[in-house]
Amino acid sequence: MNKMKRLTGRKILLVAVAFCAFGFAKAQDTQTEKNTLTLTLDKALEIALDENQTMKVAAEEIALKRVASKEAWQSLLPEASIAGSLDHTIKAAEMKLNDMSFKMGQDGSNTANAGLSINLPLFVPGVYRAMSMTKTDIELAVEKSRASKLDLVNQVSKAYYQLMLAQDSYEVLQGSYKLAEDNYNVVNAKYQQGTVSEYDKISAEVQMRSIKPNLIAAANAVTLAKLQLKVLMGITADVEIKINDNLTNYETTMFANQLKEENVNLNNNTTMKQLDLNMKLLEKNVKSLKTNFMPTLSMSFSYQYQSLYNPNINFFDYNWSNSSSLMFNISIPLYKASNFTKVKSARIQMRQLDWNRIDTERQLNMQIVSCRNNMSASTEQVVSNKENVMQAKKAVVIAEKRYDVGKGTVLELNSSQVSLTQAQLTYNQSIYDYLVAKADLDQVLGKE
Repeated sequence: MNKMKRLTGRKILLVAVAFCAFGFAKAQDTQTEKNTLTLTLDKALEIALDENQTMKVAAEEIALKRVASKEAWQSLLPEASIAGSLDHTIKAAEMKLNDMSFKMGQDGSNTANAGLSINLPLFVPGVYRAMSMTKTDIELAVEKSRASKLDLVNQVSKAYYQLMLAQDSYEVLQGSYKLAEDNYNVVNAKYQQGTVSEYDKISAEVQMRSIKPNLIAAANAVTLAKLQLKVLMGITADVEIKINDNLTNYETTMFANQLKEENVNLNNNTTMKQLDLNMKLLEKNVKSLKTNFMPTLSMSFSYQYQSLYNPNINFFDYNWSNSSSLMFNISIPLYKASNFTKVKSARIQMRQLDWNRIDTERQLNMQIVSCRNNMSASTEQVVSNKENVMQAKKAVVIAEKRYDVGKGTVLELNSSQVSLTQAQLTYNQSIYDYLVAKADLDQVLGKE
């Protein structure tokens, strides 16, 4: 009786432990689910643009150029300063002229001086040109920031597509392994019954085991693709991410884009815009250098209080006198050899940039043609590969039925399964190739 009670108690304890373990595992899964970041392409791009350091650096560069612009026009504002001095003469200098001598001041006296100075530029051509250049400089910084954004969008998009391809490939290989495993179980059961040869059993087992390394490699590819996407998004490696997306969801988009007539030109290409802005900067730089040959005009005003030869240091006892002056200053450059050299050098740079622009435009147009050809080829491949997948599935069903009735061989069965796996992988790859080509084309065209 006591033994029965002890056994019952143990059973209750085991059940309780099992329930606790189940509850803990479920809680762990729930916690993991909470810490998992579920992504869409738009969400991934949003996070990347907010967190990526390159974008932050580009934003700071624009801010820096705006400060430089303010600094340029502030050069036209008046400058004011107050200065003062106190000079204590211990022994005044003495000048002798023939038999006569003159004291240059008084021994033990104090001389005080205080004044206000105001300087105002009236005509400074170099400053006006500098202001114009800083405006173009800001435009160039903005365009460089846009280029960084487009490049980041391109990289994140392709990393997202790569993760989809890795996940879809892993699922295909999982299905292939499950199919091979089921076939092996069927063949092994028949072998145990003596209806098939050992060769069939070994062939089915080899087919099953040969898929395992590919399945492991596919799992590693998923992990690597996730890590790459995390790096581009600017999030830490310990954050778990997942996407509920697959390449087949983009098949409809492919054919929709094919039907839509696309306006292809380089009007929004960021590389071409940067080249144009650099040319604009060089043109303004030439004009700025020419201002070195032009006169400059400025005005200065000074107001002074002065007291000479005071015996003590009490400022309130001094005899102060004031003076003021207004001056106009003009500077006319006559000759400086380096000015001519600088202008000549800037014009050479303009010609170099012009040739570079022509070459870049040719390369970009060639890239556009290449991307469009790849998209067109991928679209055709998707149609063909989709049909191959359907036919391969039929072939697997037929091979299984033939083998079940003893008309087919295990080699036919294995071959049909391999063909199906290859057809599915090729189908996914063709969609991926299209999406990558489309992402590259969007970057060349400057689409945001």
